[in-house]
Amino acid sequence: MLDHLRVRNLGVLEDAAIVPDRGFTVITGETGAGKTMLLGALRLLGGEKAKTAHVGPFAEEAVAEGLLGEDDDEVGVTRVVPRDGKSRAYVNGNVVAAAALEEKIGRLVDIVGQHDRLALRSPQAILGILDARLDRKGQAVRASYHETWARYREALTDQRRLGGDSMALERELDLLKYQAGEIAAAGLAEGDDLRMESMGARLRNAAVIRENLLAALDLLDRVTSGTGEVVSILRKLGGIDPAFTEQSEVADEVDARAHDLHRMMRLVAETVEEDPQALLELEESLTLLGDLKRKYGRTLDEVLQFGAAASLRVSELESLLAQATTIGEVVAGLEADLARIGADLSSARRAAAIRIEDGAKAHLAELGLATARLNIEIEPRSPGPSGADNATLSFSSDDRLAPGPIREVASGGELSRLMLALRLASKAPGGTMVFDEIDAGVGGITALALGRKLADLAAGTQVLCVTHLPQVAAYATTHYVVERVGPRAEVRLVDGESRLTELSRMLAGLPDSERGRDAAAELLEGAHRS
Repeated sequence: MLDHLRVRNLGVLEDAAIVPDRGFTVITGETGAGKTMLLGALRLLGGEKAKTAHVGPFAEEAVAEGLLGEDDDEVGVTRVVPRDGKSRAYVNGNVVAAAALEEKIGRLVDIVGQHDRLALRSPQAILGILDARLDRKGQAVRASYHETWARYREALTDQRRLGGDSMALERELDLLKYQAGEIAAAGLAEGDDLRMESMGARLRNAAVIRENLLAALDLLDRVTSGTGEVVSILRKLGGIDPAFTEQSEVADEVDARAHDLHRMMRLVAETVEEDPQALLELEESLTLLGDLKRKYGRTLDEVLQFGAAASLRVSELESLLAQATTIGEVVAGLEADLARIGADLSSARRAAAIRIEDGAKAHLAELGLATARLNIEIEPRSPGPSGADNATLSFSSDDRLAPGPIREVASGGELSRLMLALRLASKAPGGTMVFDEIDAGVGGITALALGRKLADLAAGTQVLCVTHLPQVAAYATTHYVVERVGPRAEVRLVDGESRLTELSRMLAGLPDSERGRDAAAELLEGAHRS
């Protein structure tokens, strides 16, 4: 959903922002006030081609910023259009191509207007509408199809790899077995490199180490003899004068540490021996480690990680090659499953199409298109990720006219009302829908029905609508007004008395009319009651 929209220097909007709520938000104002510039900002965020003619007079570039959320994931989008040069697009602060905005934002926001590329023209989107209206059994069939399709694609990948170059896989398997075996045969574990290097330094320098240790022990013999005498003297003095007690305790500690050091060094000296055979074996191990590091990693840890990965890949390849004789049968079986499940899904979609056609026609009748004709046609096609169907939608606003492609036969207002009717009929909640020109050619009772249905849609979908009709605006939960103030347009939130004033202006063109305000209050009360 759209959490925040800010526009700077776009047309007559110097700096404006709206914060739509989760329900139904309307934008109203006099003709030419700049309402459509807010929708223009949304189109820019959705990747529409930028037009330098829309850059306002207040700065050298126009900026549109939006914060959109999907579940717990928020996306910050910015589009900058300079007066001269190419536009720039950012998602969460990172530069992206404008085409990436259409992919990222287009799935979150549907803008429905005469000049927009409606999702109704996309067969994939029509399938999405149908799938939203599948019954429980149909949903289960669709889930089964998707699962089977995923297994089919995986099997095809395996088949291509086996059929394309199974000899290469055999060669890879042999190499990996050798590599994993070579690393395993070394019998190395984490930390062995540090231990071997330490032991190597000791064995290579055993004579020097022993000689120095013995010299140090000689010196310590004299030290411990001296510290013992100091301890004896200080204890005697402590018996004469308690002031020497502290020094006596320190002397005890020094003497004890000196004897501990003497014992430790003697133990080390006793273990240090020249062992040419052990040194030879250690040098061989270090040479082997060096060879492994040269081939498989800069450190022992990297070598061990390579070995683990190689062993895992060996298991994968062995499993894959074991399928070589049966993979063709597996693929054929999955193709048969796809054909069978796809036919069941097609039947479920045809049933859903009838429900959607009937529901949409009922909604269209209340929206001033009582004689409209709507056909959803489902034709077979080769199985794909979404099924084995190609869906198209044809429409006519009058039953005396043959239904045709939407782009050829529907006006902007009709398109918007058709989209609203289909969304209500499919009962598919979620996302954000933005309606422009939905009230074209509408008035009276139809206008009230339009407002009520937009409010119904807003129960599960965030709805934004630019409208001239007070009957539609009265059903909104949030109301913004765009007003011209000299060369600039300002956007403000209206509520309470200020909303009554705006509705009165829309009803009678007299914002301060008492009768107009009474009518506006009655309209609001009726909308909230229905």
